[in-house]
Amino acid sequence: MILTPIAVAIDIAEKIGKFLEHPNLTVNEIISDYYIPFILNYGNTYMPLALFLSTILFTSKLASNTEIVAIHSSGVPYKRFLRPYLVGAVLLGLISLTVNHFFLHISDKKFEAFNETYLRKTKKTKTYVSNVNLQLSENDVVYFRSFNLERNSGSDFSYQHFDGLNLKYILIGKTVKWNKKDTTFTLSNYKKRWLYQKKDSIEVGKKLDTTFNFSPKDLLYVDYLANEMPSSKLYKHIKISESRGVKNLNKYRVELYSRTTLPISSIILTVIAASLASRKRRGGIGINLASGISLMFIYVFFMKITEVLGAAASYNPLFMVWLPNILFGLIAIYLYRNARR
Repeated sequence: MILTPIAVAIDIAEKIGKFLEHPNLTVNEIISDYYIPFILNYGNTYMPLALFLSTILFTSKLASNTEIVAIHSSGVPYKRFLRPYLVGAVLLGLISLTVNHFFLHISDKKFEAFNETYLRKTKKTKTYVSNVNLQLSENDVVYFRSFNLERNSGSDFSYQHFDGLNLKYILIGKTVKWNKKDTTFTLSNYKKRWLYQKKDSIEVGKKLDTTFNFSPKDLLYVDYLANEMPSSKLYKHIKISESRGVKNLNKYRVELYSRTTLPISSIILTVIAASLASRKRRGGIGINLASGISLMFIYVFFMKITEVLGAAASYNPLFMVWLPNILFGLIAIYLYRNARR
C-alpha cells in the first residue's frame, strides 16, 4: 500500500506529457483504463516481495525487543511461532492465485489497448504475417505466403489433405479473403486437384466460397496475446496450437506457469524472511533488512533470467519457471532448520 502510490506518482511524472498530447483523453479514461490495471498488475507482481520486506521488518522488531526469546521460553515451539506467518502468506497467495488465473487478463487487455492507442509511437500489434503453415488436424494442412490481419486477406493459399503419408487432395487459391460475418473463406482463381493411383482430377474456377476450422487470429502468435487470455483459454490455445504444428509456444507456457509460481513464492519468501529475522543480531533491524533486500534482488533477477530462458525453444519452460522457487525453497528449508535450532 505504501509502494503502489509511489510507483503511480513516478509513472504519472513520466507519462503526463503523452497524456496531454491527446486533448480528447479524459481523466476517467486514464484512471479506469490505465491506472487501475497498472495498480492491479504492479500490486499482484510485487506482492510476494512486499510481503517479504514487511515480514523482515515486523519480525526484526520482535527480535530486537527480545519478544521472540520470551515466546520460546514459555514453551512455544518454533513451528507454532511460524504458523501465523504461513496462514497470512497462504491467504495472500490464494488471493494472488485467483487474480492471476481468472481476473488479471481483463485488466491486462485494457492496459494493452490503452498503451497501443495513446502511448506507443510504434504499434506493437502485428498486422501482417508471411510464410505461415498451420496444421488443422492430423491429415489437413494449410499454407499462406502472406496474410494481412487488418484486411483479412492473403495470397498464395494452399490446403492439403493427406491419408497417412499419401497426399489425396489439394486446393490452391491465388488470393483468399476471410468473411467475418459468416466465417467463410473466399478463394479467387482457385484450382482443386484430386490425386488417384493412376490419374488426377483437376477443377479450376474464378471464385469459391468454403469453410475451414480456423480463423485469421490463429495465424498470429505473439507473446502479449498470452496476457489477455484467462488460464483456461490459454491452456486450450496451447493445446490447439500444438496439434496444428506451431513450433515454439514457450512464451505462452511461461505465462501460464508463472501465474502459479508467483503466488507460491509468497509462502517461500515469508518462511525465509521470518527465519532470517527471528534471531536478535548485533546490528539490529538494519542487518536483517540489508540481508533481506539482497536476497530479494537476487530472487527478482533470477526469476527474470529464468523466464527469458524458459521462453527460448531450447529449454523446458516448466522447469525454468519453477527453478527460482525450487532453489529458494531449499534456502527456506535450511534457514528454517537453522532458526529452529
